[in-house]
Amino acid sequence: MDGGQYGPSVRVLYLLRHAKSDWSDPDLYDEDRPLAPRGRKATERMSAFITDAGIRPALVLCSPALRTRQTLDGIAGALGDEADVWMEDALYGAGANELRERLRHLPPAVPSVMVIAHNPGLQDLALGLAGGGNAGAVARMGEKFPTAALATLHIPGGWKSLKGGAATVTAFVVPKALPE
Repeated sequence: MDGGQYGPSVRVLYLLRHAKSDWSDPDLYDEDRPLAPRGRKATERMSAFITDAGIRPALVLCSPALRTRQTLDGIAGALGDEADVWMEDALYGAGANELRERLRHLPPAVPSVMVIAHNPGLQDLALGLAGGGNAGAVARMGEKFPTAALATLHIPGGWKSLKGGAATVTAFVVPKALPE
């Protein structure tokens, strides 16, 4: 699912929210919070799903927060060896507009990208881009975009033409719905 099978004018965007973080140490800075045991289990489920679904993004953009990096570490084996991974400070706490603007500056040749970041930015971005597709997935995303959830959107045209309401939502997967 690298995007190539949809034709040269369609890009595939995967939005993965970090897995559940550990709040047990109130002295930790937000960006230093690790995954909770529940988050590690959810990451294992998502890794198996990503493997089974054949999701192989060409590029991964990841927030530098510890919980996003640990989420990436948990799924890295499922992504294959071809994905280029970029840690980007600007993704930490980014809202939908910042995320959309970042995606608009991707190299035109990149067929697919996975963004591993935070809410509310990811949910707002997914809902803002959604213009059709799997109505049930869009409705579930609107209700909640839980930790370790993965949305898949098909984007017509290149990254530069990314605009609201133009994407087709093809899937929204939450770890709770996956087998243990």
